[in-house]
Amino acid sequence: MKVGLGQTSVKKGDKPHNLLAMRTSLDEARKREADLLIFPELSLTGYVCRDFFYELAESIDGPSIEYVRRSARENGLATIFGMPLEEKVKGVIYNSSIMIDEDGNVVSYKKSYLPTHSVFDEKRYFRSGSEVKCFQTKKCKIGLTICYDIYFPELYRILALEGAELVTCISASPSTRQEYFQTLTKARAIENGVFLAFVNRVGIEDGLQFWGGSNVVGPNGDILTKARYYEEDLTFATLDFGDVRRARPFIPTIKDLRAEILDRLVLQAHEV
Repeated sequence: MKVGLGQTSVKKGDKPHNLLAMRTSLDEARKREADLLIFPELSLTGYVCRDFFYELAESIDGPSIEYVRRSARENGLATIFGMPLEEKVKGVIYNSSIMIDEDGNVVSYKKSYLPTHSVFDEKRYFRSGSEVKCFQTKKCKIGLTICYDIYFPELYRILALEGAELVTCISASPSTRQEYFQTLTKARAIENGVFLAFVNRVGIEDGLQFWGGSNVVGPNGDILTKARYYEEDLTFATLDFGDVRRARPFIPTIKDLRAEILDRLVLQAHEV
């Protein structure tokens, strides 16, 4: 499976501009014979939109998803991108990862962990998601995560147990978090024996500088491709899912998992 990382600089609040940028990258990914192209967190709208998110949010059958869906189908590949998603209740929105598969089917993942500390204020605008699951494509089983989720290894463990071979983490990580993400992406891939595709944005938005550095980590911790720092980039990696089968006997973390210790984690978490 050939995976592309569309490391873009998003224009805040300008959906037509951002959609055109995605379309341009999808056209290029087709020329490079990619199977999947991934864009950053909130790549449709920008990250620091505050109350404007309520105007920018769309439903799963809204015009922006339909535009990307049509673009992806015309290019014959799957895609993943980030947007504020509004479902049944008006004014209740989710920071979401949207995946459109090779046949044009649309699924969504709603960010489980919303950072609300230091420069981050996501809980003021978004509701937390609570559903963690994998999605089957023609090539592999994919798990979706978003940015701050990567600090919570239990989420990635669940996806691995559900059969994920590739986990994607779309991100809007500012430069102050660069070293953390470089460490955590490798850790999540190694400890679960999965491929991990991290796609971070670049550019400056309301004083936040996003560092890029998008990469794909193999199940043994190897970096298969890495995008430039602080610049827009489009880079590709070819994944051999036989590497998942080969890595797990070498570091058998899934086989050695102990449910009784996870039960203790649940009890302790309720006491925090």
